[in-house]
Amino acid sequence: MNIHQIYTYNELRNFTYVLELADETAIVIDPWDSEEINKKLNALNLKLKAIINTHEHWDHTQGNEALVSLHGCEVWAHTNGKDKIPGLSRCLVGGELIDLGGNSQIQVVDTPGHTFAHLCFIVKEDQIERAIFTGDTLFNAGVGHCRLGGEEDVLYDTISQKFQHLADNIKVYPGHDYLENNLRFTLNLEPHNQIAKNWLTKVVSADYVPGSIQTTIADEKSFNTFLRLDNEDIIANLALDKPDAKTVFIALRKLRDNW
Repeated sequence: MNIHQIYTYNELRNFTYVLELADETAIVIDPWDSEEINKKLNALNLKLKAIINTHEHWDHTQGNEALVSLHGCEVWAHTNGKDKIPGLSRCLVGGELIDLGGNSQIQVVDTPGHTFAHLCFIVKEDQIERAIFTGDTLFNAGVGHCRLGGEEDVLYDTISQKFQHLADNIKVYPGHDYLENNLRFTLNLEPHNQIAKNWLTKVVSADYVPGSIQTTIADEKSFNTFLRLDNEDIIANLALDKPDAKTVFIALRKLRDNW
């Protein structure tokens, strides 16, 4: 399976993904621009099999109706997306394993917090976890907000239970490109984090294009403050006195909301 990452150049900095399957069909994740997606499908000579929406927010679903109308494809998403996600035809549940043919599968992960209709998707090839599509739950160097129907303590549970222990070499494919700003947030709290400094240098270089570099779970653990809840510099800069991990997470999320 080949993963094609499309940066949409909109003000929200969305990513759309086209999964090229072995049988010359495709799955599109979080379609923004149906015309751009159709150009990509035509260039690759692929037939659209299904749309996957990580969650119900309009910037992740706005291409659904046009693509369903043209291709007659299915729309897969969380059951809580009923009456919210255009064209929803198949409700997915956490733990479900979807066979994509060949040696590829997608594992459905229920990831509430940003919203309560949010799913993430682990790509498996030869039964080995290779990548994860994280929507608005986990960003490069950050996590999603909870201002539009989510809860911070639930998001903490999701991140700590379902991301913290993923294999280090898994590639992370998020729903938006917020990498530069998130790295600056990290360095505001951890000014001596050399790995974050090195990544920021890459991102601000003249030839950087969003999506041209991917992080791994190991990278995220090295500079994503929301995966570094026991870091002494972070705790000190939050002015917290011997807090537990959830308290640090919620304090970080509130600070990021206004940063």
